[in-house]
Amino acid sequence: QVQLVESGGGLVQAGGSLRLSCAASGHTFSTYTMGWFRQAPGKEREFVAVISRIGTMSTYEDSVKGRFTISRDNAKNTVYLQMNDLKPEDTAVYYCAARLKYCSGYVCYESGRYDYWGQGTQVTVSS
Repeated sequence: QVQLVESGGGLVQAGGSLRLSCAASGHTFSTYTMGWFRQAPGKEREFVAVISRIGTMSTYEDSVKGRFTISRDNAKNTVYLQMNDLKPEDTAVYYCAARLKYCSGYVCYESGRYDYWGQGTQVTVSS
């Protein structure tokens, strides 16, 4: 069983920045593909970013490219999402997720492909 705990959400003005963290339990964190997803009110959960097991590869949803950066520290069992130039449309609950298997391409973008989820952290961007 893997437990994921997100932190770092909050209220920020448009143009501001936040850094989300997701701490994972267990001793095999480096074997997990890690993803960030978000869900706005009335909308489906959507892919934001994913990072490979050792952090050498990452992929982003188009609307966050150039503004968000996903990273991980396997020694600390933690994955991060640095969010810059935030916009009101980024307002959502942000979730981190762990996938126990390797993934590539569209597989990484589908929430159903992930095995464990955190409880989410609210990000609110005011205009």
